[in-house]
Amino acid sequence: MEDFIDTDPAQARLGQLLFYDPILSGNRNISCGTCHHHSLSSGDGLSLGIGEGGEGLGPKRSPGTGADMIRKRIPRNAPALWNLGHRSVRVMFHDGQLEVSDQFGNGFDSPAEEWLPQGLDNILAAQALFPLTAQFEMAGNVGENAVTGAVHDRIDLGWPVLAKRVRTIPEYGALFVEAFDHIDHPSEVTIVEIGNALGAFIAAEWISIDSPWDDWLRDGRPLPAPAERGRQLFFGKARCGTCHSGPLLTDQGFHALGLPAFGPGRTRVFDPMPRDVGRMGETDLLEDAYRFRTPSLRNVALTAPYGHNGA
Repeated sequence: MEDFIDTDPAQARLGQLLFYDPILSGNRNISCGTCHHHSLSSGDGLSLGIGEGGEGLGPKRSPGTGADMIRKRIPRNAPALWNLGHRSVRVMFHDGQLEVSDQFGNGFDSPAEEWLPQGLDNILAAQALFPLTAQFEMAGNVGENAVTGAVHDRIDLGWPVLAKRVRTIPEYGALFVEAFDHIDHPSEVTIVEIGNALGAFIAAEWISIDSPWDDWLRDGRPLPAPAERGRQLFFGKARCGTCHSGPLLTDQGFHALGLPAFGPGRTRVFDPMPRDVGRMGETDLLEDAYRFRTPSLRNVALTAPYGHNGA
């Protein structure tokens, strides 16, 4: 377990409550766990998720009907959460929009740039904050609630609204005082503590290090014959291991695979056509066009459908 970040059990327990609580969504109708559920191996079983405003869970989740039907689906596939607490993880999201970096003085290069608050423990804590600001994921449509209205003005302005929601619930306030040494009163709780609690839970909960593959790596225990043939092919003629390497079976790099589109994906407002250019949307470098982050293959048998667009 030394390869994984350390987590505080009290913070992780608090993070679990928050992870499944719709209080963190603008309209209080969706939680982190809706798209990253235990019973769905930390995903949602959908090619493209049905976010804020939907009903139900997993493949049975509905976009609604009539005037209440959601405006659009989530533009990219909900990634699995397995082993994201591994110390080697330094970049997140399909396009790498969040990276460990000193560029903005807060430890990360992120969509919030210099407005991301100081004090986030790790990249998982930082990652947990951004679905809360996304209109079609958790924030809701402009005009529906104070959170999305604030985010529409500036990405970080919705976080204090959510933090006040949480800390003014007596039970939550007491848990924060108990879990964080520097918090003496619930009024001191900010989005930083919320992010750190969510990050602790995600890091502690989804760890997969006990597969037959781990046994083979650790002590040379033979794989079943079909799996051994697959291993030789994976790291040999098929060259899968060129990109899917290391302890998480990912190089954490970005590659253009020509994966067919399933919906327009995450588009840029100034683009003349609806298209998801992937990594280029973050770097503005032409050589990054249509490159997407190599996904980890840990527990891949349980996390279909695959690809940044679930195609």
